[in-house]
Amino acid sequence: MSAVAPSDFTRAMAQVPSPVTIVTTTDGSGRRWGFTASSFSSLSLDPPLVLVCPAKSAGSHDTFVAAERFMINILSAEQAAIARHFARSGHDKFTTGDMVPCELDLPGLPGATARLACTAHAVLDGGDHSILVGRVEAVYVGDQEPLVYHNRTFTRPETASPALAAAR
Repeated sequence: MSAVAPSDFTRAMAQVPSPVTIVTTTDGSGRRWGFTASSFSSLSLDPPLVLVCPAKSAGSHDTFVAAERFMINILSAEQAAIARHFARSGHDKFTTGDMVPCELDLPGLPGATARLACTAHAVLDGGDHSILVGRVEAVYVGDQEPLVYHNRTFTRPETASPALAAAR
């Protein structure tokens, strides 16, 4: 049996709607780090665990693997521009001034749909990515519609539509 072509795998996974997150931390010198991730999931309720998967090729990868704490900002539908900003490499991602100290004093987005402040629980190998497992220590839940990544574009889930919600 032949291996799956990377392009076929990528096209198939593009069909899976994913939440859009910006993961942030600070290093020992106080420098803020962040990246956009759609590879995020809840893992366990007891204890409360989540996972996020940074690419090993990312400039911030080693900082996040070594981090004792990190914040997962689950973006609202209005935050596509900042998602794109944090997805680019080679620049100071915090120049927009959108991030402020939030739970556990980690960089967070006030307009996020939700924020999960985590302590590092485990780091696992995931091929060309690492799997960061975080124990959720603090939670913020807003009332904004979420941002979703589907078929290589940012969108809103159909369930967020007031007309569809009213029809239920």
